[in-house]
Amino acid sequence: MLTVQHQNVGLARDQPNPFAVKDVVLPDRAQSDFDGFIVTGSPTSVLGKAPWLDQLADTIRQAEAAKIPLFDACFGHHAIVLALGGEISSNAQGWSYGTTDTNVHTPPPWMEGFNGPLTIHTAHEEQVSQLPNDAKIYMGREGCLVGGFTIDNHVFTAQYHPEIDTHFMAALIGELEGVKPADVIKHARKGMTQTPDSTLICQMDHAVFRSKTRPPP
Repeated sequence: MLTVQHQNVGLARDQPNPFAVKDVVLPDRAQSDFDGFIVTGSPTSVLGKAPWLDQLADTIRQAEAAKIPLFDACFGHHAIVLALGGEISSNAQGWSYGTTDTNVHTPPPWMEGFNGPLTIHTAHEEQVSQLPNDAKIYMGREGCLVGGFTIDNHVFTAQYHPEIDTHFMAALIGELEGVKPADVIKHARKGMTQTPDSTLICQMDHAVFRSKTRPPP
């Protein structure tokens, strides 16, 4: 799913507009019409053969080249890596699912004042194995060193799921019981006793969109 905030197309400035990328629905207007792009999580793997993946990659490259703010979570985090020349591979430790801890060790300017551990929802079995050029890691943990990265002041990513709340995550775990390995589900349920800090990442995402000085169209 790709969502955008509109700048000059008749919608309220903070009103997001979703695009169902899996249905090959992508923006058909000039990139300058948008305040920024958010590429969310998805059950699709970026290593798959879905025909729309190449079109999404083109949109990401165009937005990044124009320095339009991009926030990318999990699938989106992977998509921007591949679009910009990095690499994604299978997680040697298998599924990371439920809630996990990571560490913000090199916070970007818009996270000033925050440095340390972070608890957040997670659902992935693939992760970044090689960063794109100019990317700087700001959070990670053992087993997932690239928990999030930035490029300049217009790209902000998270391997995790700040867009998923606890109720949704619990429902997702229940739905996938019997589909995912039993030990993965058991570990995920155990982790749901933790309270995620997703709001912090969402606040930082908002700061990226608000603080970025856009070049004139």
